[in-house]
Amino acid sequence: MDSRPKWRQRVVGLNGKTRFVGRVHALALEMEGRTLRFPFSVVRGVTESWLVILGTDFLQWFQCCADFREKILFLAKIRLKLLSRAKPVVAPTVGPNAKTVPDLEEFLSNRDYSGAIALLQSKRLSQRFVRKHNKKTGKESQNADQWIAFCRFHLAEYKAALDLYSQLPDADLDVAVCQFYLGMYSEAKTSAEKAADKTSALFTRLLFHVCHKLALESQLVLFHQKLSDSVEDQLCVASMHFLRAHYQEAIDVYKKLLLESRHFVALNVYIALSYYKARIHSEVFYSNRCLHSQLDYYDVSQEVLQLYAQQLSSLFIGFFHLNLIFFQQFPESATATNLKACNHYRLYNGKAAEQELRNLIDAIPPAFTYAQDLIRHNLVVFRGGEGALQVLPPLVDVLPEAKLNLVIYHLKNDNVSEANRLIKDLDPSLPHEYVLTGVVNAAVGQSQGSREHLKMAQQYFQMVGGSASECDTIPGRQCMASCFFILKQFDDVLLYLSSIKSYFYNDDTFNFNFGQAKAATANFREAEEVLLLVRQERLTNDYVYVSWLARCLIMNKKPRQAWELYLKRDNSAEAFHLLQLIANDCYKMGHFLYAMKAFDALHKLDPNPEHWEGKRGAAAGVLQMVIADKEPKESVGEVLRLLRNAPNGQSSGMVVAIKNWAKEAKVMSLNTTVESASLSFHTRCRASHTNLRANNANNI
Repeated sequence: MDSRPKWRQRVVGLNGKTRFVGRVHALALEMEGRTLRFPFSVVRGVTESWLVILGTDFLQWFQCCADFREKILFLAKIRLKLLSRAKPVVAPTVGPNAKTVPDLEEFLSNRDYSGAIALLQSKRLSQRFVRKHNKKTGKESQNADQWIAFCRFHLAEYKAALDLYSQLPDADLDVAVCQFYLGMYSEAKTSAEKAADKTSALFTRLLFHVCHKLALESQLVLFHQKLSDSVEDQLCVASMHFLRAHYQEAIDVYKKLLLESRHFVALNVYIALSYYKARIHSEVFYSNRCLHSQLDYYDVSQEVLQLYAQQLSSLFIGFFHLNLIFFQQFPESATATNLKACNHYRLYNGKAAEQELRNLIDAIPPAFTYAQDLIRHNLVVFRGGEGALQVLPPLVDVLPEAKLNLVIYHLKNDNVSEANRLIKDLDPSLPHEYVLTGVVNAAVGQSQGSREHLKMAQQYFQMVGGSASECDTIPGRQCMASCFFILKQFDDVLLYLSSIKSYFYNDDTFNFNFGQAKAATANFREAEEVLLLVRQERLTNDYVYVSWLARCLIMNKKPRQAWELYLKRDNSAEAFHLLQLIANDCYKMGHFLYAMKAFDALHKLDPNPEHWEGKRGAAAGVLQMVIADKEPKESVGEVLRLLRNAPNGQSSGMVVAIKNWAKEAKVMSLNTTVESASLSFHTRCRASHTNLRANNANNI
């Protein structure tokens, strides 16, 4: 009897051709008949001997391929190749350089979880075939499912891992871990409490974090007390410090562990991440007072990451060969590279950060799924919000930063209502969340004139700026300045802004606010200098900016430049208010000619008796300044021209008096020269006033 396995036996058919016996023969017959409808069980029932013929590479492709017809055509080619052989199959000689299929342990050591899954699935298919034909049972399939679930979990495929663990016995704790990573904290707590072993370290660590997520402080303390001094438990404690923004405490734990176990080089990444988030305070001096300023240790974080890379390169020389291969393939982890990119964003700019992240994207294989959402999110940030509306909304419930960055995007694009909609349900717990909530409430309060929102914004700013951890940081001082700005206590605003102005010399928003505070405290000369540093058109076209700059120019004896500001914006809806400001401030500062021009324009727009009185008083002021040699005598002609425009002959008496004085003083010929010189100006003002009347009518 032929002792060879079935797939190696040959028989001679009726037509004299050699055919294979077994499942390959069945496949060949189906292919010959061109039915293309053989059951999929024929394909799935491939034996280990079939694998020897085709190889494991084909098996992995065959299991992943979704095109059924493509599988059939491939099998047809294999059949023709097998049946065309003239000699029996001879097993190749195994030499020292022969390639072997890695085992499960090797896949896991290399963190090749996709390869491990392919190997496990192939073994599971073979075991199913053996059980079907040999009627044997065992735990091989169940064991394979456990390892497949393990690999799915480490590929961040938590839902797939959860589905597998849910079908396995005594896997309640594994189910709870998957539910925790899926954000199902209540379900994770329920599943963990069903576990048979409630004394395991994993149970304690899991419930410790679940209680934090569910804000169960009393139970959290109990589980904290159960944690030991093991590396896993101490890492759990450090992560809790990090989640609660106790970054220095987390750094202390990581450094202690690193001193005890220097081969845990990945701890450097955790330390760098903590430095990135931490706010280290350093003393600086200003105005003979010892103050503190926030120094975000992005450079320290970068140095620690560099140390991690150096240690990793030297350490892997002494490790066994498989780990060395892994390091050559993945010199830096996704977490470390992403953190390095974030450091570049803080230290340099978004372009440098994007280049670091681009190196990671180009290096990872297409099947790599870990941190894909994080990479897409950070690319939006590094590109200044480009693609935010496409990328960020689906990530709002996945990454906490996605919602905050989407709020910032809407604020930068003046979409205050959408920003308020996103953040109104946020319960802030971290300083930057309080700050952003305060900014949104301040924007809503200003746009809608809501004192309630302004009050809430003031409270949020005061809460952050007055906290012990933030009071001497740059954001903390900005918050206190914003708080006093809302309260209109501008001396206190200047105290805080002056201490950090060196960090924001070219920041238009800072200079806008700083200039307003300077002007509000009557420091008009410095206010003008600061306001002129603003370059953004969105700010320079704002009425608040224009009005403060006009007031500074008037107070600094530059009324002509203030009047030119009005002429550039004479068609805007705020031009009427700007005219009122120029008229009153110029009158108060003795710039009577420009005050008269402004009152004349106001009287044409709104024939209010107060405007006429202001115009007449300004005319008298101009004449007085000319007599005192503080105003050019040519200004008298401009006064006469403006007075002649008064309706109902109200100014006839003043015109006669001024003409008589001019003749006695032999000032000039008033009838032709001045009037012709100012004709074009008069025509322009008339057109401007017509446009303003139309705008006012539309507003009404």
